[in-house]
Formats: sequence, C-alpha cells, structure tokens
Amino acid sequence: MSRRVTADERLLSSVLDEQWKRDAAWRVLKIQSEFVEGFETLESRKIGQAIGVYGSARTPEGSREYGQGVTLGRKLVEAGYGVVTGGGPGTMEAANRGAFDAGGCSVGLGIELPFEQGTNPYVNVELNFHYFFARKVMFLKYSQGFCALPGGYGTMDELFESLTLVQTEKVGHFPIALIGSAYWGGLVDWLRDTMAADGKIDQKDVDLLLVTDDLDEAVAHMKAGQE
Repeated sequence: MSRRVTADERLLSSVLDEQWKRDAAWRVLKIQSEFVEGFETLESRKIGQAIGVYGSARTPEGSREYGQGVTLGRKLVEAGYGVVTGGGPGTMEAANRGAFDAGGCSVGLGIELPFEQGTNPYVNVELNFHYFFARKVMFLKYSQGFCALPGGYGTMDELFESLTLVQTEKVGHFPIALIGSAYWGGLVDWLRDTMAADGKIDQKDVDLLLVTDDLDEAVAHMKAGQE
C-alpha cells in the first residue's frame, strides 16, 4: 500500500516549494474551515457534558482492555456524560461502542493519517480533521475530563497536553484518570520520584493524575471534577 502525504505533513514540511507558496493562503482558509465546522457541528448537536477517552488503536476486540473500554463508555453515559474519542479502532472503538449501546452521545473526532483507519461504526456524531491541532482544540473544548486506558504515543501526547494546560491554568479544573495501575504506575512513579524530586514540577502537579483499576472510581473522579 502506498503511503499518503497528509495535510499536516505538507503544512509542516521545511521544503517550501513554489506550489506550497502559491497555496499558502488557501491552506489558512482550510485550517479556518476545520475550526468553523468543528464548532458548528458540536454546538448544533448539543452533545452536553462529555468525557474524552483515549487509548491504543491497536487494542484487539475481545481483549480485557477492549472490554474495559466498552464498560467505561457505558458507565460514563449512565453517569450523564457523552463520550468523545478519536473515532478509530481499538480502545476508541470500545469506548464509543459502550456509549452507543447505552443510548448516549458517542463522538468520533477522526484524523487523516498516512494509512487510513476509518471511523468506527459506533459513532453518532462524526467529524474528520486534516490537522491535529484543530482536532485537539475540539477535544479540549468539548470534554470536561479525560480517561486514559493503556495507549501509545498518541495517548501520551493528549495526556501531557492536558496536564500542561491544567498546570499552566490555561484551562480550569480538568480531571484526569489513568486506568490501569500496572501500565501507568511506572510513569507516575517517575514523575514523582524523578521529575518532581528534581524540582522540574511540583508534587501537586503529579497529584493532577488519578491512577486506578476501578472504572467506578474513574467515573466518580470525573463527576467530582465538575463539583
């Protein structure tokens, strides 16, 4: 399968050929249109309070983590939330599936990738983006909290972006739960014992993270963050 060149890659390339220069103004309008479409779609659908759920696209259906994602999506809907994911397979599909099957709002914010993944079938509000930064704004504006199941670089990216915005007070209180102590515990130990111990962050910055194996505790943490 041939590799696609994405809009993000074209935008960020250091090779500014003449075609890029000619298209630069139109590219800005395309970026603007992604923000406008995102805001208009999510406002018009009145998704209400929602929780962003992140995790690996590589999580196989039938695995324990996939089952956790389904259960988490259902429990969030039962607690009065919609679910927002990246709209892809794996853990994202699982959380959307739990929300969808429970009759709740199931949002998928897809992204153009070199090898297309496609939107999972358990989404009832769908948006697709060319630019990661436009998509990230939608996640943060329309989510009131963040639950992370085990994931890779994408999950880490979203996690630390959220943490940075809370730490720097660019956003209000934003509860964050890391689900899976065996998976996340080493990371949080390093944040506390190395990064905070060396004075690079404060201990209270580590305390922004709840690490738990209990899905009910994670949902309760989301609710407590809104009180």
